Amino acid sequence: MLRLLSATLLLSSVLSAATVNENIEEFLTDKFEENDKIESVSVKIKESVDLKDLKGWKGYIVEVQAYLKNNPKKQVQQRMIWFSDGKIITKELMNMDSGRSLVDAVKPKFQNKFYAKENLIYGNEKSRHKVVIFSDPLCPFCKGYVPGALKDMKKDPAKYAVYYYHMPLERIHPASVEIVKMAAAAQLQGVKDVMLKMYDIKVNPREKDVKKILAAFNQAIGTKLIEKDINDIKVLREVNHDFDAANELMVAGTPTVYLDGKLDEKKLGYKTVK
Repeated sequence: MLRLLSATLLLSSVLSAATVNENIEEFLTDKFEENDKIESVSVKIKESVDLKDLKGWKGYIVEVQAYLKNNPKKQVQQRMIWFSDGKIITKELMNMDSGRSLVDAVKPKFQNKFYAKENLIYGNEKSRHKVVIFSDPLCPFCKGYVPGALKDMKKDPAKYAVYYYHMPLERIHPASVEIVKMAAAAQLQGVKDVMLKMYDIKVNPREKDVKKILAAFNQAIGTKLIEKDINDIKVLREVNHDFDAANELMVAGTPTVYLDGKLDEKKLGYKTVK
């Protein structure tokens, strides 16, 4: 009888959680559809995490897929975090004692699959420490950090395996979108140190003329790429792979650095590891 009762309670909790998830998905779908720029939208909860700081509340990783009215053929996909106790829902919660957002407690865990061979630019799989960098080559903060960090770690391949992921910030640096495609094309052609050299590209971050961006890239990297090269299916596959990784890990800004699978907020952990 006790076993039966336990099973019943467990089933009830599962059904309750499923109902809460459905309610949240329905509520967010309705809210997103109020945006007159959206043609259609789909909302799915991918994961939920109990909040230690707030009893009865959970953090939800929500994946949103939408089509915009001005471009109905292009799907926009984004992950975001929401918090709810089943009755109230909010986008932000903060611990007043620590001053930290509870978003950090919900973000996806780093998985070994993000140590992808195609993203390994220095070191090897047997290197003692693994560093993952998400970066935009035209981001001022990236320019001040990434080249120096890459040069430091390149010197010791036995110590560092460096995995580089493209993450162009299209809204503020539209030229970066084309630059990362060019970088991927150059890498596929066997050009060395592409990720290091591309931070020397002299171009307006707001530039949208592909020919001007390509000329600036070729001059900085020493390549002879043409527009056909950067639209090759292999190039687009490489770039989309990086975009998908950033979306899955919910990387929000650049540069974002992981050291041995953990977010390195100060980005200098590689200097102190033994």
